[in-house]
Amino acid sequence: MPRFFQDFPGGEAARVTGQDAVHIRRALRMKPGENLTLCDGRGNDYFCEVAGFEGEDVLLKVLYRTPTACEPSVAVTLYQGLPKGEKMEWILQKAVELGVSAVVPVAMARSVVRLEGKEERRRARWQKIADEAAGQSGRGILPAVEAPHTWRRAMERLQADGAPVIAFYEGGGQPLARLVERGARRLAVFVGPEGGFEPAEIGELQALGAQVATLGPRILRCETAPLAALSVIMALTGNME
Repeated sequence: MPRFFQDFPGGEAARVTGQDAVHIRRALRMKPGENLTLCDGRGNDYFCEVAGFEGEDVLLKVLYRTPTACEPSVAVTLYQGLPKGEKMEWILQKAVELGVSAVVPVAMARSVVRLEGKEERRRARWQKIADEAAGQSGRGILPAVEAPHTWRRAMERLQADGAPVIAFYEGGGQPLARLVERGARRLAVFVGPEGGFEPAEIGELQALGAQVATLGPRILRCETAPLAALSVIMALTGNME
């Protein structure tokens, strides 16, 4: 069934405008009486019927509301070291599909990419990719993609957030099964860029209470590691069942 995100406050009727309305009318060629789902981005799905059209807008009759069933029970914020090229777009798309709740790109010591002056433009593109992935995978929220952080700003955000922290280090660490409980509700995970973490960065994370984890004896690429980590976390917390 077609699915669209909209900031919908609830009620018996809804109006879809803009590109979503164009897609419903011209690409899907939906007609009155056909059904679609509106998601309010806060974990609620509204099962709707196309009631008619007004100009370019699509008018909907809301039949009933249900909680979105596919949101994971654990909220994971991914702090991702800025990689080169289009790797960030790949990471974002797949991380959202796997259930990440928020993504914080971080300029780490070994990050080659520098985005000075381009932060907001890049963030907007990344958010669009995340939104599309959320719709495609049936998510109940639109995971937020933040503008790139400096290391210092990322540390400040981490302390303010207060979630348990896991850093994935190529230098070794504990298996995830020892660090993630099935009932975990919030986690922050750190993954480095292509060159990995500087030892000083790992030391600072540990000083803030982070646990250092391994993803096995093989060295994973920076675009593989966060997806492997999220997959294991979701499995350990019962969100792959």
